[in-house]
Amino acid sequence: MTRKRIPGKGWAMNPIEFFMPMIPPTCTHQEKQVRGVNGKPVFYDPPAVKAARQKLTAHLAQHRPDKPVDTACRLLAKWYWPTDKHHSRGYRTTKPDTDNLQKLLKDCMTAAGFWKDDALVVEEMAGKYWDNLPGIYIRIEELP
Repeated sequence: MTRKRIPGKGWAMNPIEFFMPMIPPTCTHQEKQVRGVNGKPVFYDPPAVKAARQKLTAHLAQHRPDKPVDTACRLLAKWYWPTDKHHSRGYRTTKPDTDNLQKLLKDCMTAAGFWKDDALVVEEMAGKYWDNLPGIYIRIEELP
């Protein structure tokens, strides 16, 4: 990999960058449910979260890097939902929260083979927007 100068950020390895056209899920990792089995709590994904996880993982698998990230990295994710008669282009200030979206995304990226452990993500930025082209933009930069 070659290094690239990023203004104001120093040097970073070649980024992994892509856009997944899709309507992003609105259910998140935070929506796990619990049931009792033999008197012990067991957490599980409800059907909507399971479907969101499968959808994200399938889209991410198309962009899996040849070699998983194995060093500290920066993750940028921009989530775009389709505009409608109630929402024009701009910031989405309604649920879901970015931290919950990011947790689900990072879990799916781990499952898809982007890295061995999402603990390698040491910097992250997330944004939520309304736009005419729905989808998720992702950029991963390995840090020196």
